[in-house]
Order: sequence, then C-alpha cells, then structure tokens
Amino acid sequence: TRRPPPPPGVFFWGGGPTEGPAPPPSGPAAPRPPRFKCGLPRPCPPRHFAFRVLSGAANVVGPRICLEGHELMSSVKNNVGRGLNIALVNGVSGELIAAQAFDMWAGDVEDLLRFLRPLHEGTLVLVASYDDPATKLTEETRRLFGELGSAVAKDLGFRDSWVFVGAKGVQDRSPFEQHVRNSRGSNKYEGWPEALELGGCVPRRPPG
Repeated sequence: TRRPPPPPGVFFWGGGPTEGPAPPPSGPAAPRPPRFKCGLPRPCPPRHFAFRVLSGAANVVGPRICLEGHELMSSVKNNVGRGLNIALVNGVSGELIAAQAFDMWAGDVEDLLRFLRPLHEGTLVLVASYDDPATKLTEETRRLFGELGSAVAKDLGFRDSWVFVGAKGVQDRSPFEQHVRNSRGSNKYEGWPEALELGGCVPRRPPG
C-alpha cells in the first residue's frame, strides 16, 4: 500500500520480509554495522521515539513490537496472539499504557472496541497482525483505526499482513504503515502472505 512520506527528520524502513536491511559482506574485514534502539540502523533525532514492529509469519512465528529499546509485545513475553496485537503508549513519556492481543477470528470484537474507544489525545498506537487480523472487524473498528491515521484498515482482509503506528488525534494519514494482501498467487507461505517489518522514529508529543 502506498504511503505518504515521513515528516522531516523521521525515517522508516521495512515493508518486505522480516530480515530487514541487507546484511554486510561476510568475512573478517567486514565490521558489524552498529545497531541502535530496537535494532534500527541509525539513532533517532531528539524528541523522537525509536520503534520497530514486526507482523507474525503465517500462524507460526508471533509478532513483535519494540519501542525505545523495550520489547512491548512478543512471543518471549507471552503476550501476543492470533489477530491484532496492539500496544498503547503515552505519546509524551513513552510509557506503556496497555498491551493486548485481540482474536479477530473467534474473539469478541467488543473487547477491541472497549480498548480503542477511550484513548486520550496523543496516545501512540502500535499494531502488528498475526494470522487473521480482519474477519471480526466491524465498520466502527475500521473507522477508529482510520481516525488513528490508518489508510489500510478500511480494506483490511482475511489473513492480510499489516503493521501500523498511529496516534489519537492525528490530522493526516500516518506514514508508518505497511500492508500485504492475502493472495493465492503471491503468498509467500501456503495460505498467508509474507511477514512485514517496519521501523523508524515517531515524534514525541510535546508536554502540556
């Protein structure tokens, strides 16, 4: 899915298989490139949060969400699951508010609505799909994600891969979003598209 350019001073990478940037040439003469918070290839500018979001791979490898070098959601933390994995973060301090997985195949969409409806202005929302993110989505849930800056949520389909970082109260579409449709002709795995990886720097919300 085409996305708008990031704001000045903000970068992101990803959108393909979860390997991320190409590795350096092997051999003793090739120094290992430095890694920064959340494994980014360079540090973020002042007053920005470093983030990295990886969708799940098929229904086998779970998703991961990292902010400022802290793993917010992952299989290791045992807090991810089938459907939509969502971390809510204070946009001023970067503190984790809540992290929860919502089963969009057999779960209750009301749980997701109760999670999204009361968000405060400036709350960062980091989303990673796993297996099926869309079957239980309603018109209201798609609209709520759209209000957070998503251009994809309105068309998200069964077993699509999706990663997204948005915020409550944004005026424009988020530049931090990737989407691959579930398509029999192009799926990387049998029945699922490739996993996605997205990383970059998102501006902090000014205090007050």
